[in-house]
Amino acid sequence: MQKDKRVRIITGHYGSGKTEFAVNYTLKLAEEGKKTAIADLDIVNPYFRSREIEPMFIEKGIKVVASTIKSFAGDLPALSPEIYALLQDKSYEAVIDVGGDKAGATVLGRFYNHIDPAECDIFFVLNANRPLTNTKENAIRYIRSIELSSRQKITALVNNTHLCGETSIEDILKGQELCEEVSRELSLPIKYVVMHISLMDRLPKGLQGEVFPIKIYMKKPWETEIEGGL
Repeated sequence: MQKDKRVRIITGHYGSGKTEFAVNYTLKLAEEGKKTAIADLDIVNPYFRSREIEPMFIEKGIKVVASTIKSFAGDLPALSPEIYALLQDKSYEAVIDVGGDKAGATVLGRFYNHIDPAECDIFFVLNANRPLTNTKENAIRYIRSIELSSRQKITALVNNTHLCGETSIEDILKGQELCEEVSRELSLPIKYVVMHISLMDRLPKGLQGEVFPIKIYMKKPWETEIEGGL
């Protein structure tokens, strides 16, 4: 994380786990004592939005920039103008969670003239178990569509191959193999290999990319209801 640029834009296919990665990344920055902010630009997908755990971010001193309409149930594309300030305020270490499909990536294109490539990394989170990114050809096609819609270039890959609670080391290694194929084809580095913290001691050494252990913060709607006793 020390070599990443000040602004980290995170995108990926729906179900890739990009928001979980963005949340964990943001929390790690704050744990390191950095002045940290997270911006939620995902106005397309109604589930797994980073702004849903805003109280936890605030408790840890993390600035949250999200929709100007404070509603989790609504699906309204109301982007906060604070995003412009965040892109320009060099005192912040920023993470931007972007919608992963063509429509979601188009939102990022709105900020094209305000994104300085010298200060921004754009990570594509790849899950080899998702149908639209399960082969080299599919993954490259998806990356190209996001680049076209956002008017930005992906700068690195993140292997986050998982099956939620059923994820195995074999899943992660399958995803790593696919990431390496895409990496060679597009000349993109593999920046991180993501896995649940419980699998850390089973991962072989020598993989391309920095190992990035995560905890699960984003809950499915029915999981939240069960925890709430409903």
